[in-house]
Amino acid sequence: MDIEDIGRFCLGRFWHIATPDPQKQYTDLFRDLLVTEIAAHLGEYKGGRVTMGLARAGADTEIVITNIDRPGLDTSQVDWVVSTATGSPKIIDLLSSGVSLRLSQSEDFASYLARHEFNIGELIAAMHQVVA
Repeated sequence: MDIEDIGRFCLGRFWHIATPDPQKQYTDLFRDLLVTEIAAHLGEYKGGRVTMGLARAGADTEIVITNIDRPGLDTSQVDWVVSTATGSPKIIDLLSSGVSLRLSQSEDFASYLARHEFNIGELIAAMHQVVA
């Protein structure tokens, strides 16, 4: 995964407002936050099966379609958006039920910052709490 690219995207226009130290703190915490969130949901897939489908190619991205079958639940589709721009393929987004993970996270961060006077330090403190 291109965690730095996803993190910058999620912070959006606020990335350029931050100075290098908060940018580094944010990037490190974003990585930890992503791992924490993913780990919290891994148990939901116990006994499940992931099947790769077709891939759709674009100029600098490919979308790999997967179906996830879990016992007792409907099959869900997750599309993995893979950037090929750097020559080394890296995941830059996940689409589930047509919803973009990084776009949703970006909206959440923008909303949080709007409620906290666009203070990136406040966002970093909140991320610390979630990761802890």
